[in-house]
Order: sequence, then structure tokens, then C-alpha cells
Amino acid sequence: MSDRPSERDKYLLGSVLFLSLLIGGGTASGLYTDTLIEVAAIISAAAVFSQASGQRIPRSVLWLLILAVAVVILQIVPLPAAIISGLRPELLLADSGLVGETRFRFVSVGVGRTIECLLYLVAWAAFFLSVLRLRPEQVHALLPFFFMGVICNGLAGAIQYSLSDDIAIEGLLPFTINAGLFANQNHFAALLFVSIPFVVYYGLFRGYLLSGSLGLVTLLLLLLAAGSRAGVLIGLAITVLSIVFLSARSRTSGLSILAIFIGLSAYTIGAWTKIDADAIDPAFGRGEFARTTIEGIKENWATGVGFGNFQKAYQIYEKEEMIFKQYVNHAHNEYLEIAFEGGAISILLMALYFVMLFIALIKVRRDPLQKAAFLSVSFLLIHSLVDYPLRTEALAMTFAFMNAIIFHKGFAARLAQKNEMIEVDHNGGKLFVPIGTSS
Repeated sequence: MSDRPSERDKYLLGSVLFLSLLIGGGTASGLYTDTLIEVAAIISAAAVFSQASGQRIPRSVLWLLILAVAVVILQIVPLPAAIISGLRPELLLADSGLVGETRFRFVSVGVGRTIECLLYLVAWAAFFLSVLRLRPEQVHALLPFFFMGVICNGLAGAIQYSLSDDIAIEGLLPFTINAGLFANQNHFAALLFVSIPFVVYYGLFRGYLLSGSLGLVTLLLLLLAAGSRAGVLIGLAITVLSIVFLSARSRTSGLSILAIFIGLSAYTIGAWTKIDADAIDPAFGRGEFARTTIEGIKENWATGVGFGNFQKAYQIYEKEEMIFKQYVNHAHNEYLEIAFEGGAISILLMALYFVMLFIALIKVRRDPLQKAAFLSVSFLLIHSLVDYPLRTEALAMTFAFMNAIIFHKGFAARLAQKNEMIEVDHNGGKLFVPIGTSS
């Protein structure tokens, strides 16, 4: 009877993950699909936390999340106007109509957008903490839900690219679908390449080498078809590292590994051709976005402009010759955007997360699933240097799921328990028994 709640929790959280991959590919603000996912994540988390669990949540992780939520809340709390006025340019002083004309002001220059970001963060944290409370085998059981979401996106992408190089689907979701089930082809590519370590894991450690190889080939071909330069490069790098990083402890033959590397060599030729065909960064590109964002960070480093307000504040620092019909909605560098919106405290929290992630790498070196999750997280963070993948619900929930695998304490406990067992012959087969116990 005690296992039934865990089974229900697995299906609840798995459904949230699958739902986010189906309808969470939009990048615009105020999408009802994003709100639906956030509500589902919070309700599911409440159900999980309503029951006792034998899994402990790391204190460092919990405190980091508490501080992150506190930073966002502080941006929508009225503060004395004298404090805010001395920390940022006059043009970016927030509207104080809600709290009095002169006495108080908000840190956020757009309170509504910051509240929207707060809900986004709370839903993300709730899902992440809920997965941490599951048993290791239940966490592993969430992978099929993730794979189903990836397959649905892959099928949608394959259909689109087989019909035309540029096909947009409107009316199905509150945003225009341009690649897979995503509004942005780069984010579709991000979902594909973060799936690669898990596909390699299934092929090397779960006995599905043939299906894993076919899945890997399909993902790489879809990455080429998607046309994302960063996605193609990262897809190639993450595939090589996944095979090298994970195959060291697998039973797969060296011949199979060699065949995979030969296939990757052919893929490299196609990838290079794709990248060489386009300019890496035009005059009005990511380099200019970064320079302008850094100017904004310098003048708002103490408090930031409020989460969700990049677009509104960026325009103040744009050069006149860089103003076109198209406008800049994101910095295309997640770290610069967070620093611009959150200020010095957000930079400190990012640094703490990276330290915790590095420490986690030392602890997860022996578990292949955690190593696969670490690779996916690492390359998603690398992709965030040139894009904003975590601004979509689909990739944010995927990111939460992968981080939960990395920081889950149950995997280390299970490995320690396995190390205390010894393999013995029993009726012609193999059996694990505790050390010191006779067969």
C-alpha cells in the first residue's frame, strides 16, 4: 500500500513533463498554455509534498531556490523612493502610481511581467523539488514521458521538413509553430540535443543498442534539418562526449563504438557545410545585443530592472542606427539577460549554482544516468550563451527534471548499497547477496 502514492506521483509529474513538451514551446509572454503548465506543476507538486517521503532534499539546493524566489519577490515590494532613485537612471524609475507618487517605488520597471516570472520560477522549483522526493526508480520511470514528448516533437518536425523548408502552423496553439512543436527552431534543436545523452545511455546501459543507434541517427538528422547553427555544433559535441563519457563503464563492444564514430565523421561533414553556408554573426546580431545589454548592466548593476523587463529596458540603451522594424526581445545570452534583469544578487546566485553543479559532478561520476543528465544540463547552459532556451516552459521543465537527476541523493545511496553486495553463482545464474552472507 505504501508504494501506491509513489506510483501516482510518477504519473502526475510525468504528465506535467509530457504536457510541457507538447504545448510549452512558445516564447511570448502571457500564453495560456504556459499558465496551464505552471498550474499543473504546482498542483502536482502539492500532491507529492502532501505525503511522506524517504528522500532528502539537499539543503544547499533548497536554500538556493529560496534565495532566488526572494530576489524576485523583492522586486515587486514597494521600497523607499530615495533608495531606488540613487541606484538607476531616471528614465528607468518604475511607475509609482500604485504606491504613491514620491514615497515608494518598485525595483521592477514592469511589476506585471515580474509577477509572471515569479509564477514561472515557483512552478519550475515546485516540479524540481517534487522529482527530488521520488525514489530513484521512480525518477528513472519519468524518462519514458520525456522520450514521448521528444518523439512527438520529432514527428512534427519530420512532417514539416518533408513538406517544405519553411512551414508555419497557426491556430493550433496560441503561438505560431515553426519547428517541431516550438515557435523557435533553435529551441527545437535544443530539445533534440539534450535528448542525445539519454538515448546513448539507453543504448549502452539498458540493452537497446540498435534502437538507441537509430534514435541517435534520427536526432542528428533532425538537427541538420532544423538549421540551427548552435544546435548542429552542440549536437555533434554532445554526441561525441556522451559516447566517450558513458561508454567507459558499459559492456558495449569497441566495434560498436567505432561504427558510431564513423557515422559521426560523416555527420561532421554535413554539419560543417551547413554552418559555412551562413554568416556567423551579422552587424545586427548577438554581438551587438551583448554590447548593448552590458551597457544596461553597468547602469543597473545594483538592483537590475526587474525580471521579464528586458525588452522594455533594452530599448533605452539601443543605438539609433540599430533601431529597425524588428525589435530585440531577448539578449540571446541568458546570463547577460539575467544580470540585466536581476542585478548583482542574480549574478551571485548564478555563481553559486555553477559551484554546486561542479561539486555534483564529482559525486555523480559513477552513475551513468546522472552523468547523462549532467551532459545535457551542461550543453543547455552552453547554448544559453547564444540563445534563451530556458525562457520556454518545455525546456525549463526539462532543465528542472535533469537537475533533479543530478542532485538526487537516492542514486548515491543506491550505489553504496550495491557496493555492499557481492555477485555469486546460484542455480546456474548470478545473484547479488550482502557481503558476509552465504548463498
